Amino acid sequence: MASEPVWQTHQPALLGKAALTSPDLTALSAWRGKSGKLWGGRFVGTVDPIMEKFNSSITYDRHLWEADVQGSKAYSRGLEKAGLLTKAEMDQILHGLDKVAEEWAQGTFKLNPNDEDIHTANERRLKELIGETAGKLHTGRSRNDQVVTDLRLWMRQNCSMLSALLCELIRTMVDRAEAERDVLFPGYTHLQRAQPIRWSHWILSHAVALTRDSERLLEVRKRINVLPLGSGAIAGNPLGVDRELLRAELDFGAITLNSMDATSERDFVAEFLFWASLCMTHLSRMAEDLILYGTKEFSFVQLSDAYSTGSSLMPQKKNPDSLELIRSKAGRVFGRCAGLLMTLKGLPSTYNKDLQEDKEAVFEVSDTMSAVLQVATGVISTLQIHRENMGRALSPDMLATDLAYYLVRKGMPFRQAHEASGKAVFMAETKGVALNQLSLQELQTISPLFSGDVSHVWDYGHSVEQYEALGGTARSSVDWQIGQLRALLRAQQTESPPHASPK
Repeated sequence: MASEPVWQTHQPALLGKAALTSPDLTALSAWRGKSGKLWGGRFVGTVDPIMEKFNSSITYDRHLWEADVQGSKAYSRGLEKAGLLTKAEMDQILHGLDKVAEEWAQGTFKLNPNDEDIHTANERRLKELIGETAGKLHTGRSRNDQVVTDLRLWMRQNCSMLSALLCELIRTMVDRAEAERDVLFPGYTHLQRAQPIRWSHWILSHAVALTRDSERLLEVRKRINVLPLGSGAIAGNPLGVDRELLRAELDFGAITLNSMDATSERDFVAEFLFWASLCMTHLSRMAEDLILYGTKEFSFVQLSDAYSTGSSLMPQKKNPDSLELIRSKAGRVFGRCAGLLMTLKGLPSTYNKDLQEDKEAVFEVSDTMSAVLQVATGVISTLQIHRENMGRALSPDMLATDLAYYLVRKGMPFRQAHEASGKAVFMAETKGVALNQLSLQELQTISPLFSGDVSHVWDYGHSVEQYEALGGTARSSVDWQIGQLRALLRAQQTESPPHASPK
C-alpha cells in the first residue's frame, strides 16, 4: 500500500470530509467563536502551527500599539457620528481603549498565542474588558486600511524625532565650524593633497549635505501625513463614515484619493528608506574622512575615549569603532531599502500580505538612524583637533594652482598659466626642492611675468583668503555659509514643530 503523501499529514482537522453533519456544524461554530481570529468565520479546522508562526507579525508590529489605539479611538468617533454606535457604546469603547493603552504603557499587557498582529491583540483585549460592544469597532474597517494608518501615525511621529536629532547634529557641526574658522589644513581630491582650505570649510561641506537630508525628511513626512483610514479593504467605506472627521481627529494633513491605492501604496515607506540611505551615505563619507584623519599617518584629529574602544591584544590601540560602525550600518540601511523595492515591484493591485514586510524595515532603519545621529553628534562635539599637525601637512606644491592664478592676474590665459605652473612643479621635483624654493631667476626662465611679488603666493593664509566668492574657503565666505545654515535650521524648526499627539 502506498504511503500517505507527506503533505497530507499536515492538513488541518475536518478538511477532507465528504460532508458535515449537524453536530459537526455545531462544534465548528463553537471553534470559530474561540479561534480569536478576525477572519475566522470562513475557515474550518486549525492552522498549522508553523504557518501560525510564519504568518504572525506581533513580535514586531507591537511597536504600533499606541498608533493602533489612536486610530481606533478616532474610528469609534467616526462610527458614532455615522449612527453606527450610540454615545454610550462609543464612550465604553474609548474607556476600554484607554485601559488597553495603559496596560501597554505600563508593560502589563499580556499577549495571547492567537494574537497574530497588534490589531488582533488590541481588539481581543478590548473585548475582554468591555464585552461584545468591542465587536462593533471594526465595522466597515479592514486591517488593510487600519495597518497603513497605524504605520503612517508611527512614522510621522518618528520623523519628527529623527528631524530633531539631525538638526542637532547639523547645529553641533556649525557651532564647531564657527569656533575653529582660522584653522587651516590640506583639502584632498583623489585622496591626494590638493589645496589649502579652512578646517571649518570641511566641516561645513558635510553639514550642507546633511541639511539637504533634513529638507528631504520634512518632504517625506508631508507625504506620510495623509490619512488612508476609511478606505476599507479595497472598495471604500459604505456606512457613511466621515473621513474628514477622521482626518481632523488624527491631525492628518490630507486624505488619500483612492481606496485601492490607499491600502496598498508604500511609496512613503520607500521614500523614508531612501532618505535614510542617502543620509547614511553622507554620514558614512564623513566617518571615512575622520577615520583617515585620526590615523597616525595624518594625526589631524583624535576621537574622545567616549567614542573609541581598544584592542583585546594590543594595549596601545585606540580604535574609532563609533565611526566604523556608522560606516558599516550604512550597508544595512541600503539593504532594507533595496529589499522593500524588490518586494513592491511585482505585486498585483491592492493589498497583499507581502506588505507585512514593510514594518520590520521601517523599525530597524528608524532605530539605526536614531543611534547613528546621536553617536555622530557625540563624536563631533568631543573631537580634538591637532592644529599643529594640520599646519605641518600644508606644503608649497599645494599652491601650484595659486601660482597659475598669479600669472592669470598678470594677463596670461589660464591654459598657458596652468602649463607654466606645471613646468615650475616639474623643475622643483627635478631639482629635489620645494616649489617655493625655486629662485626668481629660475621661475623667469618659465615666464617673464614672474616678478618679486611672487613671494606672496607662498602664504597659506593669503591662499585661502583669495577664495572670497560665495561658497569658497575664505573667512568671509565661511561666515556667510554659517549664517545660511543657521537660517535654514531656524526655518526648518519653524516648519517642523513637534507633532501634536492625535486626540
